[in-house]
Amino acid sequence: MSNANDNPQAGQGRPLPKKDQDLFRTVVRHYETKQYKKGIKVADTILKRFPNHGETLCMKGLILNCTGKRDEAIAMVKTGLMKDMRSHVCWHVYGLIYRSERNYNEAIKAYKQALRIDKENIQILRDLSLLQIQMRDLTGFVKTRHTMLELKSNQKTNWLTFALSKHLIEDVKGAISIIDVYLETLDKDSPDVKKNYESSELALYRNMLIAEIPNNYQDALEDLEKCKHLVLDMHLWLTTKALYQLQLQKYHDAKETFELLLERGSTEDYSVHSGYMCAILQLSPPTCTRALKIKGARTIANTLPLTDDQKDILLKEYQNTLLDKYPKSAAVKRIPLTLFKCNSQEWKTSIESYMEKHLIRGVPSLGKDLASLILVEKEGEYVIATEPCDIVINPVYQNITSLVDGFVDSLETNGSFPNKEGKQPPSTLLWTWYLRSILHELAAHYSDAIKYIDKCLDQTPTAVDMYEVKGRLIKAAGDINSAAECLDKGRELDKQDRYINNQTVKYMLQAGKEDVALERMALFTRHESNPEQNIFDMQCYWYEMELAACHARKKNMGKSLKKYMAIEKHFEDFNDDQFDFHSYCIRKVTLRAYIDVLRWEDNLWGHDVYAQAAEGIIRNYLDLYINPPKDTTEDAEPDYSKMTAIERKKAKAQARKRKKKAEKKAEEEAAEEKDSKKKSNDKSNPPKIKDTDPDGKELLAKDPLEEAKKYVATLVKNAPNRISTWLCQYDVAILRGKYFMALQALKKADKLESCSANHEVFSRLIEFSKLEIKVHKHAAVQKVFESERLALLDSKTLNDFVKDVVDKVK
Repeated sequence: MSNANDNPQAGQGRPLPKKDQDLFRTVVRHYETKQYKKGIKVADTILKRFPNHGETLCMKGLILNCTGKRDEAIAMVKTGLMKDMRSHVCWHVYGLIYRSERNYNEAIKAYKQALRIDKENIQILRDLSLLQIQMRDLTGFVKTRHTMLELKSNQKTNWLTFALSKHLIEDVKGAISIIDVYLETLDKDSPDVKKNYESSELALYRNMLIAEIPNNYQDALEDLEKCKHLVLDMHLWLTTKALYQLQLQKYHDAKETFELLLERGSTEDYSVHSGYMCAILQLSPPTCTRALKIKGARTIANTLPLTDDQKDILLKEYQNTLLDKYPKSAAVKRIPLTLFKCNSQEWKTSIESYMEKHLIRGVPSLGKDLASLILVEKEGEYVIATEPCDIVINPVYQNITSLVDGFVDSLETNGSFPNKEGKQPPSTLLWTWYLRSILHELAAHYSDAIKYIDKCLDQTPTAVDMYEVKGRLIKAAGDINSAAECLDKGRELDKQDRYINNQTVKYMLQAGKEDVALERMALFTRHESNPEQNIFDMQCYWYEMELAACHARKKNMGKSLKKYMAIEKHFEDFNDDQFDFHSYCIRKVTLRAYIDVLRWEDNLWGHDVYAQAAEGIIRNYLDLYINPPKDTTEDAEPDYSKMTAIERKKAKAQARKRKKKAEKKAEEEAAEEKDSKKKSNDKSNPPKIKDTDPDGKELLAKDPLEEAKKYVATLVKNAPNRISTWLCQYDVAILRGKYFMALQALKKADKLESCSANHEVFSRLIEFSKLEIKVHKHAAVQKVFESERLALLDSKTLNDFVKDVVDKVK
């Protein structure tokens, strides 16, 4: 009978001898310092004497997992766990293995099992809390961080993380009280009460919490004044103070604060100008909140419908005060253009001077800048007009066009601007033609726009910007192939311009020239690696999106799905990347930024890029369901008996060509594999990742309707405000025979955008109304369904409904 000392197991009360315990600690230390070879060597030393020691087996498996030997590692960890199931170390390692595979739910179970054995193990508690916040188990996160605080109340990170956990469950007052208790424990000489980055961030975070309490802006403002001596970011401090003052309707104080911001150099920050205008006009707090969220070079002057009196007040303030103070500020000069009446002489004089200065300097973005002044009212706000029919009748567009036409005539005739002395250089005429072309483009007058761009190219054939605009115009006119060739010609003039290269690639893909596009793309990737792999590593989603659409148009659904799935993989990486910030942000006390990251990650699967990729996947799978691919392979031997002599000869030639191509590909793959083995020991040259399914055949083998259903469910949950979500939901539901779900999808889509404004909603609504559907054998259910379906047509007949929609569109 073997002695118990021959099989030591820590979980069963039989620890290793002291010498071997020291060796085991060395194994752990080697793992923590990433000295994996040494760790394996020491672990083998222990296992020679005690081959069944569970903790050593688990640690060796963990190290093997870090070296890439995944299968061997998992088997060894499971063996070690079976040998000593009462060891918290074994369960902890088991959880770490699951965590490395991103199986966070199973990892959490393993950590909890480890904590049943050792309830006060700080390392396991910390690892558990990281997974709980990753999976948004906020209740469990609060409990775990509270336990850690009780065990280690002398650590700053435990206090801050517990406060943050309270914030995440919306217990704001609890979070504030925890921070206050922590601050009371500090000495007067502690670095955390002196002015530095960490104390500044903590003070601003605490102030943010106070402001999140409903109707508590007065307390937040008072606290902001108290913590001023700690704050390093004075721009943020002043911006926050101004926001509180606007919410409290202290408009005079808010105006002074915004003036301080302008004096500190924020003259080009349009959000500061919006806040300044709100203070001058004394707008309501909700309106002020909306104003400060306006993005880009827009303010309340060209977003909210202001009265003439309000515009006059702002105009006097800018002309009499700010222009004198900040004569060099581009924003201060531009904002009055949005305040003048577009038919007034003042506006014409100002816009004329503004355009002349930019044309002399040769600013390509002038057209885009002027387009932002062409506004239409929509749902109580002004938005930039995008429809040509709205743009052409807009008085701002008409006046700008008239002025530019005058510039063109005068420069072509006299070489100077109208009623101005002094000859202009030829470049001024060039950029005036360029601007006129852009204005024609806005109105969808593509032929006229191309004429002006051709004039530019005749004068300066090396101007790259002209080729980019001409390509865009040709594409809008309907000739994508010529547009791609035009951009490629411009790209040849400046091969170091990444933007024009990327635009060329985009057009090449839209023209169906994916091979040429990859060659152009490879000019800006690492030359020593596979361009496509490098593009994937750089997470260049726009290229993958265009390439996926290109393959879909050519009915290469497998390859198209592969590229769409690559975008999905990027978003999975975005989701996993947050794991590294859970401990880092607490340690660096960047709590405000960390909260923003968590909130952004919570909406990750509703992001426009992901939604667009998911819609592409759904469309591809629906196409595969409706038009299933033929079960044929290139290697299959054709039936020569049914062919004529000429057809048989041609078929055999094609078969030989395919065989030769396959043999060449196999030789290249073998050579690459041999080369990668040579470089496998070289850390600077990691082995290439081989794609075992380049054509996406595995994706084609899946049930298309089930896959489409899965992605639609994700969009419905995370992107309910996208009309395309409900169009996809409708299409999938119809094919599945789920007519109530299709009805719901149509109602949601029509609510977001009426059928008179969206032809896709209209066509589906008509299709649905024509279907003869029996949803239930019970008459009452069928009656409810028919009444709701009739409500989609506003309780009209189909013909009357269509006539009404047509009249609305006219």
